[in-house]
Amino acid sequence: MKHGKKYNESVKLIEKGTQYAPSEALDLAVKTASAKFDETIEAHIKLGVDSRHADQQVRGAVVLPNGTGKKVRVLVFAKGAKADEAQAAGADYVGAEEYITKIQSEGWLDFDVAVATPDMMGLVGRIARILGPKGLMPNPKAGTVTPDVVKAINDLKAGKIEYRLDKTNIIHCPIGKKSFGTEKLTENFNTLLSAVIKAKPAAAKGQYLRSVTVASTMGPGIKIAPNKIDA
Repeated sequence: MKHGKKYNESVKLIEKGTQYAPSEALDLAVKTASAKFDETIEAHIKLGVDSRHADQQVRGAVVLPNGTGKKVRVLVFAKGAKADEAQAAGADYVGAEEYITKIQSEGWLDFDVAVATPDMMGLVGRIARILGPKGLMPNPKAGTVTPDVVKAINDLKAGKIEYRLDKTNIIHCPIGKKSFGTEKLTENFNTLLSAVIKAKPAAAKGQYLRSVTVASTMGPGIKIAPNKIDA
């Protein structure tokens, strides 16, 4: 795969084969983010579990102390008083059947997170096949199926992210923007890693954190030594 001049220059800043401490790696991630826009910094965490087994799933949500730097569009499935609460709390879209129909008939997905009150899940289940593959299906483990819609919205707007394994047993999560700087990115990184470590399944055997890498949107991956993580 051919890379551009900026990418190749960025790679020169990274010592081949070196595994860095989190703050060192994130400092490099900021320095190697050379695009003209404010690049997102992401963490990629490979775990020693097998996601094919239900007792080895790792999934949850955490509020990053410094947010993600991204405006989050929230859709809330609710009726009556709960819908009124959601509107007042700043949800971008609030409704019930009308949004189910809009998603089914128009393929409308102009939101980042969906929240639902428990009584709405029978209705939302109709579009599970659409929302599920996109990672948009409300889920109790992520705190997006809840009667407390105000807290859910506030957390999401403040920087709550969901983490979950993909099919290759890797978690991919944004932890902020280049403009955050090393200190804020490190705080966010440690908060995420702490949550992932606490979520270790009892059935997991051997080394849990297999590899941890951070990278900017357009930059190279920078490896972090699992034994240097303080989370």
